[in-house]
Parts: sequence; structure tokens; C-alpha cells
Amino acid sequence: MIAVNDHSTIGETFFRAADAYADKSFLAVPANPARAYDPAGKEITYAEAASAVRELMQAYSTAGYGVGHRIALLIENRPEHMLHKLAMNALGVCCVPLNPDHRPREMAYVLDHAKVDLVVVLTALQAQLRLGMQQAEHAKPQVVLFENFTADLRASDRKATSSTPDGSTAASVLYTSGTTGRPKGCVLSHGYELAAGAWYSTRGGLSTFGLACERIYNPLPLFHVNASIFSFYCAMLWGNCQVQTDRFQPSRWWTEVYESRATVVHYLGVVVPMLLGQGPHPHERDHAVRFAIGAGVEPQRHKAFEERFGFPLIEIWGMTEMVRAIIDNQLPRETGTRAFGRATPGVEVRVVDDNDIDMPAGQEGEMIVRHSAATPRKHFFSGYLDDEPATEAAWRGGWFHTGDIVTRDATGLLRFIDRRKNIIRRSGENIAAAEVEALLQAHPLVDSVAVLAVKDEVREEEVLACVVLKVKAVDAAATAKVLFDHCNTHLAYYKAPGWLYLTDSIPTTATQKIQKHQIFEPGLDPRTLPGMMDLRALKKRDARPAAT
Repeated sequence: MIAVNDHSTIGETFFRAADAYADKSFLAVPANPARAYDPAGKEITYAEAASAVRELMQAYSTAGYGVGHRIALLIENRPEHMLHKLAMNALGVCCVPLNPDHRPREMAYVLDHAKVDLVVVLTALQAQLRLGMQQAEHAKPQVVLFENFTADLRASDRKATSSTPDGSTAASVLYTSGTTGRPKGCVLSHGYELAAGAWYSTRGGLSTFGLACERIYNPLPLFHVNASIFSFYCAMLWGNCQVQTDRFQPSRWWTEVYESRATVVHYLGVVVPMLLGQGPHPHERDHAVRFAIGAGVEPQRHKAFEERFGFPLIEIWGMTEMVRAIIDNQLPRETGTRAFGRATPGVEVRVVDDNDIDMPAGQEGEMIVRHSAATPRKHFFSGYLDDEPATEAAWRGGWFHTGDIVTRDATGLLRFIDRRKNIIRRSGENIAAAEVEALLQAHPLVDSVAVLAVKDEVREEEVLACVVLKVKAVDAAATAKVLFDHCNTHLAYYKAPGWLYLTDSIPTTATQKIQKHQIFEPGLDPRTLPGMMDLRALKKRDARPAAT
């Protein structure tokens, strides 16, 4: 393993790894004839990656980029995303990945909030970026096409602070949904990202990694922490390979896992029912996978998946603010109980009530975490970008408040119960109910609205919008379609309501605060109510508004 400490930086660590593992595969793309890039697949060795990173560094450096700059990447899940990030980080530039599913208003917010200096964009996504920039209030970054990067990159509009980052230098800003509606930018340092990889790669037990022999298949997006940091640096430090597909596709999962010779796979809760729902596949037992790492498997499907496909689903807990994951990787495991492991030195845990008073064993409470009493924030995120009040509120009392409700038994085993925050978790995406509410509330037909999570058998949760109209609808279905289109035009497709319920009133307190828990009777499945409209078929990933 390539050793790292609190002074290590991503660039120098990568080049040490490239020297040590030169001829080993570093990044792999599975073959897919239907994909727009690398349809035959490809392998990039550590030596080849180092050569490419040096060329990119030269281009960025010549253009004057370094510490103090932020560069956004809008190049989907291509392996070059990570090569550009390594080159940027080696010079001290901070990487801001953009979500290609974002609508213009969402993209405009990130561009404005992150104050990016440059955007590297695929030609196919250039029109989408242009719409976002048109709606941005302040952002006027330079834009360079990915396909013509070296030839077209121009000099930076402002000078870098330096070109020598240290462990505390920002390596990424990743955006995560918050309860106030607008996403928060989590600032992640070089030290954070390397520590996350070192942590994951050394947990042992059922999740033991070998040296220069593992192939980690990760179908998750590179604008999230899982693929771009958690598994990527785990692979890099041990000379292993990250197999980076474009996205999760149930019909291609076993083919890609088999052909890529994956030994480890990453999953989210949505992956499990989709794979179980498929018919037998010739490679569902004919593979090299030793274990899977993920979160959110439904208890009743956990054992069934392991028995059918022949490897353990190892549940973890982590978040963008702290991805040195807690992991349930020691025997005996309690499969099907939402258990995700125990606290360990370096990740201390308390389970507390609303007043931060510790709860007895077996009682539900919010999980709060820290590194240690002496260094509580070590290897956590550096803070929310330009939002010190939110950062300090999350760290009140010297512990980071996760917003997750858990229990801890007498042996210390933690089990996930629910999210305390006003967040909907759909297919691995965190959706702030407040963001959807704010958009619906702005529509001229809407008097009031409440957005909440409703159970979904495949995607864990779905977005349910309860709407009071200013004037009763003559055609409820047509009105629902109008409201859906309004959301789908301005928000990423997965945030639009999958269910919509027109109601005469929404319960409120004396101070007019909406009481979501009183909208439906306890124990009732809202989806079964007369008048509940199922809009899920309208939610299509590639149904983006036309660029103009």
C-alpha cells in the first residue's frame, strides 16, 4: 500500500502509486456497443494514466491554473473525469463535478455558488451548460470543450495563489441536498480524500483487499463521493483497478461484471430489487466477485440476494461530509436487520435525543459522530462552502450531527432506522423536499404544497407532492401533468413528483407551519388513496428540456 499521512497530497501520492504499479490496470471501461464513448471498452494502466495526467497538468499550468481556482467538470462518467481531477489536484486546483441530469436552474445555482473559473464540458452537453449559464446571476466562467481541451484552453482570468497544495487544500466541492432546499457545497481536502481511501482499503474482515489484484466495479456517478473518492482512492493506494461504467443498467450488470473480471462491486439499495427481478443470467454465479459494498438493501431481500448470487452484501454508513465509512464486515453478521457495523477508533459514535442526551441501548436516536475527543473534525469535510453558520450548527457540541436515526444494541452494533432530515432518498439520490416545495409553490395554480417521501419497492423512496390549488381543478389529471412538467423542466428528472395528490387542505400549526405527519393517517399507505395520481412513468432520465 502507498502510505499517506496528514501532509500527503493527491498529486504526489498518485505519482508514487504510478511508479509502484506502472504496468497494472488503473481504470477500466467495460465494453458496451451502445455507449457513445469507448464502445469496445478500454484499460488504462497506471503508467498510461501518469503520462496523461502530466500532459493535462502542463496544459492547466500553462494556462495559469493552480491553488485558489475551481474548475467544473461536465464530462459524465468517462474515465477522463478522474484524470482531469488528478491533474487539477496535483496543481492545487479544486474540482467541482457537475451533474449532467441537472436542469438549467440547478446548474446555474452550482456555477454561481461555487464561483467556478472554468468548465470542461462535452460537446453533447454544451447546449445544456449554456442554458445554465444564461440563468446564472454571477457566474461567467470560461468554457472549454472536452474534445478540444489542449488546443482550446485559454489563459485563466485570474492568477493562482500558488501551485503547491498541501493536505488542507481543497480538492473537491461536492454538492449534497440540504433541508433548506438549496444544495450545500461540501469542501473536501486532499487529506480528507486520501484518508477516505486509506480507511476503506484497510477495514479487513470480509472486505479485505489484496495488493494489485482487485477490480472494483462501481456504476455510481462520479459527481458523488462514492465513486470519485471512496472507491477510487481505495483502488489507487493498493495498485488496484476501478472499473468505471457509465451508469447502472440492470440488463448489463452481470455481463459487465463478468467481462470486467470484477472482484468487488458497489451497489445502492435500488440495485438489489432490480437484479433480483431479472430472470436467470448465465453469469449471475459465473463471476469473480468476492463481496459487495453499499447501503440501503431492504431487509427482506438481503439474504435472498446473497443466496442467489453467491457473495455478501456488506452494508456501510457514510456521507459526503464524512465517508470513512462504518462497515458491517465482521462475522457473524446480522443479515437483513439494516445493521451497518460498529464504532471504531477514528469514528466515534453517540446515539442521542433532541437535546443531545445519550439514548439507552436499543432506543432510537440521532447518530452523531466525530474522529476523537482531541481532534473531532480530523478527516471530515472542511465545511460547507461559504456557509459557516450551517457548518457550525452541524458540529454543535463538538460532534457532527448526521440527521440519521439509528439504534445501537448492547454489543455496539448500529442499525439504520430512518432519516431525520427532510430528505427523500430515491435510487441513491438525496432529494430535499424543500427544494421541490419551493418550485411548486411558485406555480400560479398552487396555493400550498407539502412534499414528502413515500415508500417505493424498487427505488427505496419516491417523491410525493400534496398540493392545494388556488382554484379547484376541472381536470385533475391534466393539472397534475402541468405541475409535473413544471418540476421536470426546472429540476433533475428524479426530483419531480412520482406521486401527486390534490387535496383541499394541508394541516398546519397555529403559526401556519405545515404538519406533514398529520396529512395521512398513521399506518396508511398514501399510494392507495382514491385520487392519488401515479406519475412515475413520466420520470425519464433522458427526457431533458430542449435546448434553445
